[in-house]
Amino acid sequence: MSTAKNGRRSMKAEDLYGFSVITDARLSPDGKQVAYGVQRIDRKTEKKYANLWMASVDGTADRQFTQGDQRDGSPRWSPDGKRLALLSQRKEGQDPQLYVIDVGGGEARQLTDLKGSINEFSWSPDGRSLLLEFQKKDKEEVTREADEQKKKLGVVSRHITRLFYRGDGEGWYPKERQHLWTVDAATGKATQLTSGDIYDENQASWSPDGNTIVFCSNRRPDPELEPDLPDLYTIAARGGAVKLVPSPVGPKAMPVFSPDGSMLAYMGSRDANEWWQNVELWLLPLDGKGKARSLTRPHDISLTASTINDMGGAGQMPPTWSADGKVIYFQISEHGNQRLMAVAIDDGSLYTVIDGTGCVGTFTLDRAQRTMAYTWGTMADPGQVWMRDMETGASRQLTHVNARLLKRLDLGSVEEVRYKARDGHDLQGWIMTPPGFDPAKTYPSVLEIHGGPQAQYGNLFMHEFYFLAACGYVVYFTNPRGGTGYGEGHEKAIWGRWGTVDFDDVMDWADKVQKRPYIDRKRMGVTGGSYGGYMTNWIIGHTHRFAAAVTQRSVSNFISMWGTSDVNWVFQFPCGGKSPQQSIDVLWDRSPIKYLGAATTPTMVLHNELDFRCAIEQGQQVFTALRTLRVPTEFVVFPDEPHGLSRIGRTDRRIDRLNSIRRWMDTYLKALPKKAGA
Repeated sequence: MSTAKNGRRSMKAEDLYGFSVITDARLSPDGKQVAYGVQRIDRKTEKKYANLWMASVDGTADRQFTQGDQRDGSPRWSPDGKRLALLSQRKEGQDPQLYVIDVGGGEARQLTDLKGSINEFSWSPDGRSLLLEFQKKDKEEVTREADEQKKKLGVVSRHITRLFYRGDGEGWYPKERQHLWTVDAATGKATQLTSGDIYDENQASWSPDGNTIVFCSNRRPDPELEPDLPDLYTIAARGGAVKLVPSPVGPKAMPVFSPDGSMLAYMGSRDANEWWQNVELWLLPLDGKGKARSLTRPHDISLTASTINDMGGAGQMPPTWSADGKVIYFQISEHGNQRLMAVAIDDGSLYTVIDGTGCVGTFTLDRAQRTMAYTWGTMADPGQVWMRDMETGASRQLTHVNARLLKRLDLGSVEEVRYKARDGHDLQGWIMTPPGFDPAKTYPSVLEIHGGPQAQYGNLFMHEFYFLAACGYVVYFTNPRGGTGYGEGHEKAIWGRWGTVDFDDVMDWADKVQKRPYIDRKRMGVTGGSYGGYMTNWIIGHTHRFAAAVTQRSVSNFISMWGTSDVNWVFQFPCGGKSPQQSIDVLWDRSPIKYLGAATTPTMVLHNELDFRCAIEQGQQVFTALRTLRVPTEFVVFPDEPHGLSRIGRTDRRIDRLNSIRRWMDTYLKALPKKAGA
């Protein structure tokens, strides 16, 4: 890791300790302050802590608002702007609780003492209560935690009857379901509004008058056999009967009342189990006189925030109404960027609010809707809080988190490339060259393939890419068919046919890049995780063009993955829609393990012990197949880590992962130094 002539140095794996991540940003109702979260890492303990900060919109002040080694997040302003509610885990091992703090000063007041998980919350319009999406702990777990001896011994057994019984990064689900609660903002008294043993409620929001709550729930006789069919429901804020809101059949999310309470806007696709379809913005009249209609379908765009990165991401926000109810704001993922768009509800006309080379994350408006606060990440900066004047369109950066570290780093250069696939399909890719790049020299290269596949690479910071470039590699990546950001046709192209045109697209990209005079064709490597791991496995079974491969948290065998993933049986849909009992040949034909008999590429297999998305047996099969074929291989297992290790895992393990990838690539893509005396 050398220092360049400009005094800057290249990226290190250990720089993960130095980066802070903005976790959320919310504008005060009066538009004068932004509350935002910042996550940091304690290198000694490997623990991640987060505190809230407060920045003046005029740029005169930026101060840390909460203190201590704790985890504070999800800042939410009260409607009058005098209080801030937040979720905080003040002690290790305790459940995060809801706190309220006066913005003018004082200590945070703990509002709840609930045993379980508070997942989302929001203030009532009058500021007197808060709405919670809460999942209780099972009684036996509460009893065990209260008894030190039982707690030490741990779980004796799990008796499972629900079909979806564990979640990646979440662990084993309790028997209790997620339900809606309200909490009195003054007394902390909690009241459960909904109940049920086989269904959950989620993505709830208030009506403008505070009398009604709308939410999503799947209340079919056996929801886990029809998981893609939630409906919209309402309930009185004081509790009572749950009422179905008639709407088209299909996936639904994030319902929000219009300012006058006469309509709902929500996000959803047209059909169940067709994950390739665009997520559309729907408008539903509540007077029963009109049908729901999609406002965005004519534009072939999808309401997603699906740009992959490894430094915090840019998450999905619900649709946001203009104060006059004439316009709705929302994000889309498109051509490697995340834009903020708006659509007029009368004629469906669409226009761009925030565009550019980067990604919009959280966004909120003040009460008068003159000012917007939003997070904006780019390929050169993981993310900052920005302000926008809604009348003039002028934007300016408010925060400068990581500025000191970024100023010291030489990130090299990134080139965007538009190219044609062999069948003429338009594709997009990027080529990242190392710091100090000399086009007259030749370099080893690494092809990175994204996960999903319903996702996109793009203009968002990837520490991993900069690290590999700093190690002397040209790093190149693309968005093959099957991913988001290029319309329904692009995404549907591999539905039921993974390993077909997506493989062609990736190979066409490799063909295009290797024609660059600085690429050494004999020293090309490939890596990817999740679906990218699937594609890496597929590649080494179908071509010998790469000199090294690293497959990460991969899919290798659709037959054994059926029922072992936390996605469970529905993983059959992108593979033809039938179970192994119905059509084992289709699942087997699409499984990379079938073709590994032809593999000769030296391949490292990385997998995480607690990966519930792609169970570790998927990686075990690849390692065993390659080892018995005498193909050079190594199995690297990370204990206690979920599928998302590369993004959210313990930092020392993330660093070991990066160094393992580098070591493997160096071994097979770089000339080994001669021994002394040789």
